[in-house]
Amino acid sequence: MQKTFQTVREKIEAREHLFLSEYASKSSETKGRKKYEQPCSLRTEYQRDRDRILHSKAFRRLKHKTQVFFSPFDDHFRTRMTHTLEVSQIARTISRALDLNEDLTEAIALGHDLGHTPFGHSGERVLNEIMPGGYRHNEQSVRVVEFIENLNLTAETLDGILNHSYQCMPSTSEGQVVRLSDKIAYINHDIQDALRAGIIKTDDIPSESVKYFSTTNRIRLTKIVEDIVETSAGKSEITMSEECFRQFSNLRKWMFEHVYDNSPAKLAEDKAQNVVRRVFEYYCDELSKKYKNSSNNEIMQTACDYVSGMTDRYVLFKFEENFLPAPLIKENGDGFLFKLAEMNGLK
Repeated sequence: MQKTFQTVREKIEAREHLFLSEYASKSSETKGRKKYEQPCSLRTEYQRDRDRILHSKAFRRLKHKTQVFFSPFDDHFRTRMTHTLEVSQIARTISRALDLNEDLTEAIALGHDLGHTPFGHSGERVLNEIMPGGYRHNEQSVRVVEFIENLNLTAETLDGILNHSYQCMPSTSEGQVVRLSDKIAYINHDIQDALRAGIIKTDDIPSESVKYFSTTNRIRLTKIVEDIVETSAGKSEITMSEECFRQFSNLRKWMFEHVYDNSPAKLAEDKAQNVVRRVFEYYCDELSKKYKNSSNNEIMQTACDYVSGMTDRYVLFKFEENFLPAPLIKENGDGFLFKLAEMNGLK
């Protein structure tokens, strides 16, 4: 009798069916990709998604995109990339504890913020005001992986990326894990960064939160993760206990009041928004001159794709190049803008 050869991928898929929870997404049961591809002999479909995101240009640019603080004065403040890595680690810990698919979880976590603008939510607000129909970074993240970089990801990864925002709900347990982990990560690390910046003091943190969570980031984070695992074990919904959710929501509200919406961290917000607005308008004007047969919506979408993908320092460089006097005219380096124009069908 001829021996049947089993690939590494098939062994992993078999282990998933043996050991993962009934609520876990199994790689062999994926809804697939929009464009069919031959399976890999070594990696599952979700592992391939993770690798494609990790090697994407958009992922590399996250290291120079704002998390909360613009142009921080030292290297220990979070960027959008370090935030993404912390989300990934928290989400993987929860998924592993709940016997969910860690590879899918990691793929979603690594891709969830690829559509963030320069200067974080400040830049997002500008584009949301300007763009017809608004701008949402979760939707742009999907556009980045589907259209701009053409990664051809699985339906489950795309669903998790699209629905990681607070008002959304992913269809997979792994997506739900990332959705919660995103909030857990930014509240915890933004407290650390705000303390480091001198915006808040430890004594400022509400006493009820200190009593419940502690002032130590490691202890607070462990308590929340353990609560989620205990509350969600053997269930289809990934959630916190009522008391933990109440305490976490109160702490999150306090952070919005004292750090995100009303603090020295926001002093440069108007300047940052002006930079994004002016650079966006400049490229809309340039595209309109070159592509006279294209609609205004097509022009704006192309400029949006270009500007939203910029890092903080690159959008500042383009602002300086296009709006400040310079002694020497140099190559403008906008080749990718015109490639986007071609991809978007401008004429």
